[in-house]
Amino acid sequence: MSTLCNFVDNQAVPASTNDTLDVTSPHTGQAIAQVPLSSSDDVDTAVAAAAKAWPAWAALTVNARSAKLMALHGLLTEHTGELVDLIVSEHGKTRAEALGDVGKGLETLAYAAGAGALGAGQATYVSGGVLCRMDRAALGVVASIVPFNFPFMVPFWTLPLALAMGNTCVVKPSEKVPLTMARVAELAASLLPPGVLNLVHGGGAVAQALIDHPNVAAVTFVGSSPVAEAVHARATARGKRVLALGGAKNHLVALPDCDLEMTARDIVASFAGCAGQRCMAASVLLVVGEQPALIARVVELARALVPGSDGPLAMGPVIDAAAVTRIEAAVRGAAESGAEVLLDGHAPTTAFAARQAESGGFWVGPSVILHRSPKDSALHEEIFGPVLSVLHCADAQEALAIENASAFGNAACVYTASGAAAEFFAQRFAAAMIGVNVGVPVPREPFSFGGCKRSRFGSSDITGDAAIEFFSTRRKITTKWSVPADQTWMS
Repeated sequence: MSTLCNFVDNQAVPASTNDTLDVTSPHTGQAIAQVPLSSSDDVDTAVAAAAKAWPAWAALTVNARSAKLMALHGLLTEHTGELVDLIVSEHGKTRAEALGDVGKGLETLAYAAGAGALGAGQATYVSGGVLCRMDRAALGVVASIVPFNFPFMVPFWTLPLALAMGNTCVVKPSEKVPLTMARVAELAASLLPPGVLNLVHGGGAVAQALIDHPNVAAVTFVGSSPVAEAVHARATARGKRVLALGGAKNHLVALPDCDLEMTARDIVASFAGCAGQRCMAASVLLVVGEQPALIARVVELARALVPGSDGPLAMGPVIDAAAVTRIEAAVRGAAESGAEVLLDGHAPTTAFAARQAESGGFWVGPSVILHRSPKDSALHEEIFGPVLSVLHCADAQEALAIENASAFGNAACVYTASGAAAEFFAQRFAAAMIGVNVGVPVPREPFSFGGCKRSRFGSSDITGDAAIEFFSTRRKITTKWSVPADQTWMS
């Protein structure tokens, strides 16, 4: 079984420690590789390489950097099939989901390749003979600490625009899914100068060393809200620019006039897609009025899903045994609190339970819970699995009040045939990414990705035009070459 190396200065570099973790396949629970638990010395080596490469990389014209990113886009596109295979193997996504993972990351890379236009400065005469211009300066070394749930896309929320703006990067992939980004780094080495993109494998100690490193100028993080809050506090205390995206508890509101079939299919795709392991997944369905047919159809469609990697009804495993335990505990706890479990994804009779017993993997089917009390913990705590909590609401105002009271603020969606109702909710939802008949309202470039409240710690979004601001500093330069005829205070 192979042990991964760190990747520094376009070379594979063994970690300085012998400590490793198994990388397991969620399909079988079997180890498929080993990932090193790197030390702070390894972090020093990677950051030093990035810091050394930064001046020359930043000195390139934005068009020169963009050309390299365009070439990288082409190369990674050629290797899409290989990257999809890695994601399916180490993460458990279906092939369609893995293809979407790569495709969305490549979309962000294509957007960043246009940085020559996106990040253009400004210039204007502010007084007689006095010209003021604004351009953008790179920050330096950017550390990117990423989660397991999107092995390609989430690192590419940071890398493309950070590099386009003239920064160099050190990435810490999730120790649960390190293979995809390890291959990306190998491929990128044929196009990017040494030290521009570096990888350090490991766990929390590596993340802390990156945050604490004096030569790291900025930090991006994606993960749970408690950890995101801690990362934000630690990095800001050290004077760094930081954006830490946290968890979510996303609400869907179904109004009585919604298209039943379209709504039911979208709800199931939202809460069960990617086995519910995404921060934009539906968690709570607020049904306004009596809509038994909608709930029954959601349960019917969810029950039709089957364990696997291929086909329109396939749903993959969750990431590990701890996730299985957490999801089962949430469903069991809801039942014990008085909720009705309309569909139990881990009942012994399900195909998912049979696949888990047969393969040893981490298979959990979709669950649908009908709650009687709005105080049930499953309605408020992030489960991060294929679990949908359903709650009846008397009217739109009650549904809106429940959504607004959430501690999180990633996504919300309303299902309706009424433009007036859609606009009513869109203007009043307390989330930053809002859908109308779209249960996973992920913004596409040029629009930026980011939540609010306890879903985001920091003042920016991580993609789109907001990321251009985050990964650069505005530099204002005022010049005068002769004494102007009209004397002002600026003369």
